[in-house]
Amino acid sequence: MQSVWSGPDKVLHECRPHREGEEWQELRSTLSKHMLKPKEVAAYSGVLNKVITDLILRLRQHRADSGCLLVKDLAGEFYKFGLEGISAVLFDTRIGCLKTDVPKETEDFIQSINTMFQMTLLTMAMPKFLHKIYPEPWRRFVACWDYMFAFAKGHIDRRMVEIQQKLARSQPVEGKYLTYFLSSQNLPMRTIYGNVTELLLAGVDTISSTMSWTLYELARHPDVQTALHREIRETVGNKTIPSAADVAKMPLLRAVVKEVLRLYPVIPGNARVIPDKDIQIGEYIIPQKTLITLCHYATSRDKEVFPNPDCFQPTRWFHKDDSFHPYASIPFGFGKRSCIGRRIAELEVYLALARILTHFEVRQEIEGNIIKPMTRTLLVPEQEINLQFIDR
Repeated sequence: MQSVWSGPDKVLHECRPHREGEEWQELRSTLSKHMLKPKEVAAYSGVLNKVITDLILRLRQHRADSGCLLVKDLAGEFYKFGLEGISAVLFDTRIGCLKTDVPKETEDFIQSINTMFQMTLLTMAMPKFLHKIYPEPWRRFVACWDYMFAFAKGHIDRRMVEIQQKLARSQPVEGKYLTYFLSSQNLPMRTIYGNVTELLLAGVDTISSTMSWTLYELARHPDVQTALHREIRETVGNKTIPSAADVAKMPLLRAVVKEVLRLYPVIPGNARVIPDKDIQIGEYIIPQKTLITLCHYATSRDKEVFPNPDCFQPTRWFHKDDSFHPYASIPFGFGKRSCIGRRIAELEVYLALARILTHFEVRQEIEGNIIKPMTRTLLVPEQEINLQFIDR
């Protein structure tokens, strides 16, 4: 796919969504009405469950190929699952991530995301003068963004044509996220392209990381896995596919995911710049234009807030009397700049875990093996997570 933008200044200015001003506020308000309301998000259960069905089949195939019930590189598998799921939500179409032969443009998109994050660390660490001497990291960084925007733009444009054709025939355009967004709002296409691309990216690593670490911890804690499986079966009953209403009745499932995100926040650190005036926080005056960085990984493992902070203890979230500081663990951020795709990501994780644990018991490849997290802009496993999937 040929790049549709010509250079770094143009790609970052013209296509990345502006995160300030009235236009951003209007867009955020529009998105919040559709993406943060449980009833609206629940409407995606059907399309997400179709993707999860393909994921189950893919896990079975990998397990069969290994000859020992082992699925290797779970993060890589869930990466493709996350991309397929968010694409189904955004574009109301499938892009082939879970097929045996993944389409080339989809593989290229996945590779662009990986390279972009690698180059992000490098370009941020390099002094400005060094970019002129060694321009390759910045060139690759921009090329990746160019491809990702072009990939999203192609899907958006195809959906736009379909919408216009339906409107021309006086046919209703029902409220799937993208069709609803494009057909009902008078927004610049630049804004649409940029924000949909970022939503596409945001839905991939969040799913991959959370799913991988959750199954890793459940394999290490079979007692929690047994209790969770029991909760799922008692809630779902004879049904084979849970709904959003079902997962809302599974407190242990939600506590497990919350505990995983405390231990392994997808974004280990976040930064904000103080606006055009000094602010006071407690006894401290913070001057305007100051860059403040919050390390989620450190705050969520603070022993003064969370007893046994490095231990996987989902039941800690059941004890409401233990009043954890509300900002000690905020993996999705907080306020108007928090993750807009949070509810969809959570629903996808809940549904996928419920389905996987209905079919399989997960066990470690090597009992007692410890895998530590590392930072690659995002928090990722330092080595592959490989697990056994045993039929129930």
